[in-house]
Amino acid sequence: MADASDAKRAKLTEEERTSSLSPLKTTGWTMVEGRDAIYKEFLFKNFNEAWGFMSRVALQAEKMDHHPEWFNVYNKVQITLSTHDCGGLSQRDVKLATFIESAAAATKSS
Repeated sequence: MADASDAKRAKLTEEERTSSLSPLKTTGWTMVEGRDAIYKEFLFKNFNEAWGFMSRVALQAEKMDHHPEWFNVYNKVQITLSTHDCGGLSQRDVKLATFIESAAAATKSS
């Protein structure tokens, strides 16, 4: 029997892809060439600010049991999201990307 968590791990339909990804694309998320994933680079004032942002995202990712692929050098954080369980983008990626946007805004305004 399928439950709500299974639906969140299901690959996005074309309709969901259009409605869910459009708002993220307006904030700078892009499709990754050659795979079903989204990517964004974040720049902060310094390493401490970048690390604080990553800590917030890590706590949320752990709660969701959905972990980003990321890379950090000094003030730059590069994030790629995709759901490995379904081999592409799911609602879990949309939810985490939305959280990431709010964490970045909160980090930069503090």
